[in-house]
Amino acid sequence: MKLQSLLAIAVMTCLLTACTNNQEKSQNMQTVQFISGAQTEEVIAQLRDSLGEASAFRIGRGVQQVAALWREQDGNAEAFAQFCKSSFVADTAALATLFSTLERNFEVMGGYFHKMDVELKMPLQLEGPEITPVDMMFGSYDASAHLTDDLYGNKIAFLTALNFPFYSLEEKTERGAGWSRKEWAYARMGDRFISRVPAAVQQDISKTLTEADAYISDYNIFMGNLRNDAGEQLFPKGMKLITHWGLRDELKSNYADPERGLERQRMIYQVMQRIIDQSIPREVINSGTYTWNPETNELFTGGNVATGTPEETRRYEVFLKNFHAMRQLDAYSPHYPTQLVRAFDATMEVPQKDVESLFVGLLSSPQVKEVAAFITSRLGRGLEPFDIWYNGFKGGKGIPEEQLTALTSRKYPDAAALEKDLPNILVKLGWNPDKAKEITSLITVDPSRGAGHAWGAEMRNDLSRLRTRIGEGGMDYKGYNIAVHEFGHNVEQTITMNDVDYYMLSGVPNTSFTEAVAFLFQKRDLELLGLKDSDSSEAHWLALSSFWSAYEIMGVSLVDIRVWEWLYAHPDATAAELKEAVIAIAREVWNSYYAGVLGGKDETLLGIYSHMIDYPLYLSNYPMGHLIDFQIEQQVKGKNLAEEIDRMYTRGSIIPQLWMQHAVGSPISIDPLLSATEEALAALKQ
Repeated sequence: MKLQSLLAIAVMTCLLTACTNNQEKSQNMQTVQFISGAQTEEVIAQLRDSLGEASAFRIGRGVQQVAALWREQDGNAEAFAQFCKSSFVADTAALATLFSTLERNFEVMGGYFHKMDVELKMPLQLEGPEITPVDMMFGSYDASAHLTDDLYGNKIAFLTALNFPFYSLEEKTERGAGWSRKEWAYARMGDRFISRVPAAVQQDISKTLTEADAYISDYNIFMGNLRNDAGEQLFPKGMKLITHWGLRDELKSNYADPERGLERQRMIYQVMQRIIDQSIPREVINSGTYTWNPETNELFTGGNVATGTPEETRRYEVFLKNFHAMRQLDAYSPHYPTQLVRAFDATMEVPQKDVESLFVGLLSSPQVKEVAAFITSRLGRGLEPFDIWYNGFKGGKGIPEEQLTALTSRKYPDAAALEKDLPNILVKLGWNPDKAKEITSLITVDPSRGAGHAWGAEMRNDLSRLRTRIGEGGMDYKGYNIAVHEFGHNVEQTITMNDVDYYMLSGVPNTSFTEAVAFLFQKRDLELLGLKDSDSSEAHWLALSSFWSAYEIMGVSLVDIRVWEWLYAHPDATAAELKEAVIAIAREVWNSYYAGVLGGKDETLLGIYSHMIDYPLYLSNYPMGHLIDFQIEQQVKGKNLAEEIDRMYTRGSIIPQLWMQHAVGSPISIDPLLSATEEALAALKQ
């Protein structure tokens, strides 16, 4: 094992050295555009003279795009001019043929590189033997890293950029409502080559993100090894929970236990605090060797106190590596020069200021304190910080989780049983049997090392993958609830890949929209088990649940955004400094929007989320997903869920606000949720 580790370190060191050298060379090349403005304008004028004003806009933008991407190794100014003159396609029919050829071949390349990525990452992501250094080397390898370089080298990237203009988010917003489906597909083709990132940078990013994912996927707490001050074991032996999702879901489940549930919740809260401030002993992470009192932070073995080693800054080292990896893209992204701009304008396609405005609007709304007072009355005690995860928004008495787990473990003893039942789940949700079989024939279930995730295909008729945790005794209710959520993702992924008219429009506007489908499925998990609540006030409980979930995650998202802003202001920060910054920002956001509701001045709990560590700037998609989900939920009320999902999601990846106008008749907004929350409180207080 020592030899393998040394070999892995040596190889990785060589790779990093190569990455660093290539990056320095590429960044130096990036400082001055090789093709001058005068040379660019000369080519534009010549093409306009020969082809006329009908093609003037496409000529101007296309030539400028190629000029911005052209490097010395691509040829001199004369070669640039000759390429533009010979490769620009003015004829409408010829342009359509070019588009079809590019679209088909990009699907082939994307699809098969994706399949390779899936296979190489399986040892890291699926249950199996201990991960070896070689597994990590292959799993972090990006087989497609050189593809972009190759496509510039053989001029396919330039051909695409020349003939299909790039439109900014502002332009898409102004013009998109009047575009045909083909024009939208052309615009998405124009998004394809707007930066030129060296393969070495892409490899480094892939490696860094894969390592971050592996760190989080193996961050488990053996709950049966926790002890309180009296030396008591509060959780069953063998319970192993991933942070933060498993800890959070276990905390939620204990609202149903009136006897010791609160004590267990407070213990989980202490574990989370130790993770955030990194005082957690390394010896209790993914290990059952010691017993541990998270309140005093003492370790025990054989009844004796043992010495532990705090994790110190490991969590923030991973975060910091992600920042440095993603920041490498800045030099190659003239349209989106920071990761913040890329996350919002490029990926989410909703400006950061608009997203923050939505979040602050809900966090500051009077409904927050009204809902908190309602929760207080139901709990019969003052609220504590962890009540940010209160999940008791249901009428009557909830079904004990033990009973639900008994049912799900019998129904789904293994991954094969779940996969076999997927068509039946879709039929229960409104799909006809033939369509249910068609969709689920393209979905496979894999046993996951981590909490579970969904991974869609990158070409038609390929498989989407549902990764979920199933224990030796079968699937517990927590795992089932997560699996239903992930299945929602898979259904969206399959529909938007196979049923959208253009491959360039496949997918969704952003990941908030796939989260919305996942939430729609997840909320119906009991209904799928034949336990549908006939409570006439169900819609009111749903509104309160959606509101409180949005309230929870919006604050977390603000922390994520502000930490990235801090990182850009302090790019040379150490992991220790980042830790202090995360804690300070978490406290600031808490004091602004939560302390007056849940108590705990200077509380750090908003810093626990794992996606902050392994998915750079992803968290804002969750609250946006809650808002979109709620608006869609209102849209599908009284209608066939399957038909409505098919109608909405076959629009594909047009911009979010235009998609929402088509789907529900209004843009993304907090107003429907606030109004429904107010109505729910008035009805349920009676």
